[in-house]
Amino acid sequence: MSRTRALTTTAALAALALTGCGTGQNAAPEGETRTVNTAMGKVRVPVAPKRVVVLDTAELDSAITLGVKPVGATNAGTRSGFLGYLSKDQVSGIKNVGTIGSPNLEAVNELKPDLILSNKARDAKNYTSLKAIAPTVLTETTGYPWKENFRVHAAALGKKQAAAKAVAAYRAHARKVTDALGGPDRAKRTEVNIVRFVEGADTRVYGEKSYIATVLKDVGLGRPAVVHRATDGFSYDVSPERIDDADADALFYATYGDPKKAKETQILRSGLWKRMAAVRNERSFRIDDETWIQGIGYTAADTILDELQQRLG
Repeated sequence: MSRTRALTTTAALAALALTGCGTGQNAAPEGETRTVNTAMGKVRVPVAPKRVVVLDTAELDSAITLGVKPVGATNAGTRSGFLGYLSKDQVSGIKNVGTIGSPNLEAVNELKPDLILSNKARDAKNYTSLKAIAPTVLTETTGYPWKENFRVHAAALGKKQAAAKAVAAYRAHARKVTDALGGPDRAKRTEVNIVRFVEGADTRVYGEKSYIATVLKDVGLGRPAVVHRATDGFSYDVSPERIDDADADALFYATYGDPKKAKETQILRSGLWKRMAAVRNERSFRIDDETWIQGIGYTAADTILDELQQRLG
């Protein structure tokens, strides 16, 4: 793409945002519409959107869960552009529209979407430009409130009935896992921790206000006291010298980035790690970061439930 074309497109999108002229939510979408409550206020969307663009991983999971294949999605930073727990059939044909938090507005516009899904944490700064392209539905944030966000996505996609079925199936699946682990009382007595080695940062222990914590809670699993140290309930960071703070009856660990730079290599070789009860009892399990941490939705959660039953059963 030439510099001249890029500048022309950017200017055109800026003009749309300022004037409110175009196909976006400043002008009413064509055909029958409904109103959705969003983090940016009430937004009119098509009753049955057909060309959906999603700009974060949770929004993509929601769409796939509800049987909607978006025409475009942002790149999740993987080789394929999508998180690995999604099958090739589920993501084939979806066009790359830039990176999460920095969508390529020209690429989004060229797809002629009739609905855009994202969240303020990623795209509040892009909202004016995005809504000039198509009705844009943002949730407040991502992660912990994923179930509430899913309801917003379902309302925007016109898939409330499908959403109800997905939620019911997930709850039944969680109950099945609880039973397989010996019932609610035994599950509660099993303290589980989630550790993430992060490139360029200290190791993260996930608190109770995180996506993965809600899945553990739905199974009824216990959590060790360290999770209550989490900042704002989200996570508690530990250095390699304090990794044993993360000990529990069972430990699941993932890595984001290069294992050496994330200190995973160093920590897993350390005496502190090897002396942890979960490690000594062979109850420490490597997990897929893309599924357990980045996925944020019911499709990812179903895979997590299966793995919890397999590893802890």
